[in-house]
Amino acid sequence: MANIKICNLQKIVLYETKARFYVVGSNNSEDLFKVLKIDRTEPTELHVNDDKLEYSRSEIQDLLRTLEVGNRTKPSKPQSQKSTAGLARTISAFGILGFVKFLEGYYIILVTKRRRVAVIGGHTIYKVEDSSMVYIPNDTFSYNKLPHPDEARYVRNFQNVDLSSNFYFSYSYDLTHTLQHNLTPVMMGTSNPGGSPSGPTVYRDNPKMKYVWNSFLWSQARNDVHLDWVTYIIHGFLGQVNINTFGRSVYVAVIARRSNQFAGTRFLKRGANSEGYVANEIETEQIVQDASVSLFKRGRYSSFVQIRGSVPGLWSQDISNMVPKPPINLDRADPYACLAASHFNQLFERYGSPVIVINLVKKRERRKREAILSEQLVYAINYLNQFLPPRDLIQYIALDMARYTKNPKLNVISRLDSIADIVVKQTGIFLSGPHLEPSLPVRPEARCDPPSDDKSFTFIKQMGVARTNCVDCLDRTNTAQFVIGKYALGHQFYCLGVLDSPKLEFDTDTVRMLEDLYEDMGDTLALQYGGSQLVHSIRTYRKLSRWTSHSRDIKQSLSRYYSNTFSDADKQSALNLFLGVYRPKLTGPSLWDLPTDYYLHHSEAMGQFTQSNRTCTQWFDMENIQALPLPYEEVKKSINSSGEESIILETPLHPECIDPYFDYYRLSELTTLMELFCINMPQSTRDFMPKTAANVSPFTVRVSQSKTKEELSSYQKSAARVLAERLITAGSPKTSNDIASSSEGTSSSDEELAETRSDISVGKSRKQELRMKDKFPSTKEVYGVEIKNPARQTISIYQRFVSVDLNSRSICPEIPSIRGRTKRCMKRATKLFPASVFSLDSSYEVTPPMVDRTSRAVYETCVLRGMVGAQPCFVEDLEIYKKFVQGKNM
Repeated sequence: MANIKICNLQKIVLYETKARFYVVGSNNSEDLFKVLKIDRTEPTELHVNDDKLEYSRSEIQDLLRTLEVGNRTKPSKPQSQKSTAGLARTISAFGILGFVKFLEGYYIILVTKRRRVAVIGGHTIYKVEDSSMVYIPNDTFSYNKLPHPDEARYVRNFQNVDLSSNFYFSYSYDLTHTLQHNLTPVMMGTSNPGGSPSGPTVYRDNPKMKYVWNSFLWSQARNDVHLDWVTYIIHGFLGQVNINTFGRSVYVAVIARRSNQFAGTRFLKRGANSEGYVANEIETEQIVQDASVSLFKRGRYSSFVQIRGSVPGLWSQDISNMVPKPPINLDRADPYACLAASHFNQLFERYGSPVIVINLVKKRERRKREAILSEQLVYAINYLNQFLPPRDLIQYIALDMARYTKNPKLNVISRLDSIADIVVKQTGIFLSGPHLEPSLPVRPEARCDPPSDDKSFTFIKQMGVARTNCVDCLDRTNTAQFVIGKYALGHQFYCLGVLDSPKLEFDTDTVRMLEDLYEDMGDTLALQYGGSQLVHSIRTYRKLSRWTSHSRDIKQSLSRYYSNTFSDADKQSALNLFLGVYRPKLTGPSLWDLPTDYYLHHSEAMGQFTQSNRTCTQWFDMENIQALPLPYEEVKKSINSSGEESIILETPLHPECIDPYFDYYRLSELTTLMELFCINMPQSTRDFMPKTAANVSPFTVRVSQSKTKEELSSYQKSAARVLAERLITAGSPKTSNDIASSSEGTSSSDEELAETRSDISVGKSRKQELRMKDKFPSTKEVYGVEIKNPARQTISIYQRFVSVDLNSRSICPEIPSIRGRTKRCMKRATKLFPASVFSLDSSYEVTPPMVDRTSRAVYETCVLRGMVGAQPCFVEDLEIYKKFVQGKNM
C-alpha cells in the first residue's frame, strides 16, 4: 500500500512589495520552505509563479533579506531621515483557498484561523474558523483610478458565504472521498513505464470535484502551482466522539459532504437539473476506528455510507404566494426518466449495487401533493429496471413516515429498524484491519486483496448504498439515516471486537452520543438548506417529551418560513457567485438583475448539450455495469503515466510527507496534554455517563430521561409506600401528610429512580455509598504495588529534613541591650553552604556566569547586523557562494 501524501506547507506568510506578493510556505517544523510569487502590476490579470524549489531556514532568511534591501526605496529629499521598508509582512495564514475576480483585479483568499475537529488514521481534520480576502493589484499600476461601482457589492455578496461556517479541510486525508476509496490499494497501471519505484512512495488521488467547494477558486491557478499549495475544502458537517470502553478508546466520526452541483436553498432548488445532479444531495459517512493503532496499514477501521437527495425529476414549488406549504408542480414530463437515469448512473459509478431507494413522502392526502413525487419516482424506477441485470435492479422501499408518527398505535422507529436490517444486510459495511470477523454474510466480490502482507488482515468493501429522501430531505430523512446508522454501528462494534452482539439498545451512552451527532448534523444541514434547525427532531419521531418537542417544532417552523420568504434569494445569489455558476462581466446583466437562475444550472437551457453514448434503453455507462457490484471509481483506481487518476511521487521525501506521526504529535512544538484534540474530544465516560452510575460500560441501558408522568408518579408512590413501611417497622410513626410531603419532595432524576427501584427489589435498609474502589481497580491489581501509609522512621527523617530547611531560612531578630550593643540569637539558626561553583545557587535565583570578551564581540556583531543590515561580503565568501550556485544548477 502506497503512503498517503501529507502536504508539507501548513504555515503561510504573505509578504508585500510594491510590484509583487511573496507567499512563503513552510512545514510544521519550519525547516522546509517554498516561495510563490504573485505579480501586482497587472490590474486585471493573474500571474502566479512557482519556482518549484525548496529552501532551508537560512536560505529563506537570506532571500527575504535580499528582497527587503532590493525593494527599499530611497528618500526623495536629503532631509529625510530613513528610507521606507521594501518588504512588509501582510498576514499569516494556514492555507490558500484560491483566487477570485469580479469586475476589477483578483483577490487571494486565505485561511487565517483553523480548529481541529477530527482525527482519522492519524490524519488531522480542520475546520475553517476565519478567512481573509486580500486584493492583489497595486493601485499605482492601475489605468483607471476610479473603482467600478458594482465591485464592492459583488464583494459583499461573495462574503455572504460564511467560510467560518462548516467548511473543513485536511493537509493529508482526502475528505472528498470515502474511507473505503482512500484505503483501496493503488494498483500500478500498465501504462506506467517505470514500474514499481524503489523505496517508499506516496500518492495523491485526484479529489472528487463534486464535493470540492473551492474548485472554481482554483480554476485559474491550479495548473501553475505545486499541489502542496492547493487546499481543498468541503462543506457540510463533521463531528467525532470518543467511546471509552474500560480504557479502550473507539472513535466514531460522522461526515456529511454536501454536493456543489445544483446547490442552493430550499424552495429555489428542487428536483434535479439536466445533468442528473439532485438538490440537497449529501453523502453521509459513519467511520469507526480503534484508537489504539492509528496507521491505516495496521489499524482497524470500519465505515458505512448512505446518501440523501431530492426526488430526481423536474419539479418545483411556487413561492410567489405566501403559504406555509406551496403546491408541488411538475415542470416538464419525462417519459423516459432521463434525469433519474443520469442520477442513478452516477450512483452506480460511485457506490456499486444494489441501490436501495427509501421514499418517506406521504401516500394518502386529502389533496394530492407529496403523492405526486411518489408516483413519479415509482414510474422512473420501474422504467429503468427494465434494462438492468436482475441482480443489479434498483430496489424501492416506501414508508409514509408522517402517518406512522401521528398514529399512536404505530411505532415508526421499529419500522425504520426493520428497513435498516434489510439495507445493511444487502450493502454490508466496510472493514479494514487485522483480526476482523464480519458479522454479516459477505458476497465474494466484497472480499478484496488486503493492502498489507499480513495474512490475518481483512479487507471487505461495502457494495451499494441506501438513498433516502422525503420532500425536503431534512427532518424525516435525518431520523431514518440515524436509525440505519445505529443499526450499522452495532455491527461495526461487533466486528471490531468491542461487543459480543451486534445489537445496540436505545438509552445507552453510545446511542445517545450517536443521536447527538445526527441531531447536530441534521440541524447544521437544515440551516444550510432550509434556513432553520430541524423542525421535527429524532426525539419527536421517538415520541419522547412531546410537549417540549411541540413548542420547539413551532419555533423552528416559523424560523424556516421567515428564512424561505425573505432571505433565500440572497443566499442563492451568494452561492451562485461563490461556486462560479455566475461569473460577473463588464457587459451583460448583473447578478441581482437576473429574473431567474434556471439557465445557469441547466445546461440544456443554455444550448449546451453533452455528448453521450447513452440512449433511452441503454441509459447507463457500460463500464459502470461491467464493474458491478463494485463501484467503477474504485475499480479504475490505478496509477498511470498520464496522471489522470492518481499522481505518484518517488523518494527522497521529507519524513513529514510520509509519516503522519510528525503531523499529529508536532515534535517541534511545545504542547501540553490539555491542548491535544484527543483529550478535548467528547468522551462517553466524562461527558455522557451519569456521575452516580455503578456500571461504567457505555453499552449499559440507563433509565430513559423521557419517562411519562404516569411512570414517574408510580415510582414516587412505590417509594413513598416503602418509606412508610420502614418508618412503621422502625417505631417512629408519621402522619399521612408527612408521608405525602416526603413523596412530593422525592427527586425524579433517572439515577435516583433507578436506585429507588433497586432498593425496593432488594429490600436494603439504606442506600449504599459509592466508593472509588467500586469503579476502579486498585494499584496492586494493575501495577503490583500497594500504596501504604509511611513508616514512623520515614516520617521522622522527613521532619528532620524540613526542620533543617526552616532553620536555614529563619531570621534571628536583633535585640538591643542596655549598653547599646546588639545581641544576635544564634540558637536555632542553621547555615547551609551550597556545593556549587556559583556564589548564589538555589531554586529561586542563580548567579549568571561571566562572559568573555570574544563571546561578547560575536553577540554584538549579530545584533548590529540585525539592526543595520547585511555587511559587504568578503572575497572568500563570494567564491564559496559562486561554487554553491554552480553546483546547485548542475
